[in-house]
Amino acid sequence: MLENLKSEEVKFKSAREFLLELKKEFRKGDKESVKITELKRIEQRGKTMEEFIQEFKKVVRESGYEGRVLVEEFKREMNGVIRKKLIEAEKLPTNIEQWY
Repeated sequence: MLENLKSEEVKFKSAREFLLELKKEFRKGDKESVKITELKRIEQRGKTMEEFIQEFKKVVRESGYEGRVLVEEFKREMNGVIRKKLIEAEKLPTNIEQWY
């Protein structure tokens, strides 16, 4: 938005419209932050892998995480024994779907 204002390419018809768009953008960022915090708090612990995967997928949807970062977060939160077996597997999973 600031770049648009600096270059005088303003698409807003009023200050009110600008403020509404600004609030919308901040809410989106807040939602991502909340989901990332949730993601960092979940752990497999006594859950089955299926239960853990479902909870993980639910939280990930709005976190903005993807690719390698997502895989590393998933590995960090899963049961250590299961993680070790997967890492020692003949064919190491490379993407999140393979880890699931």
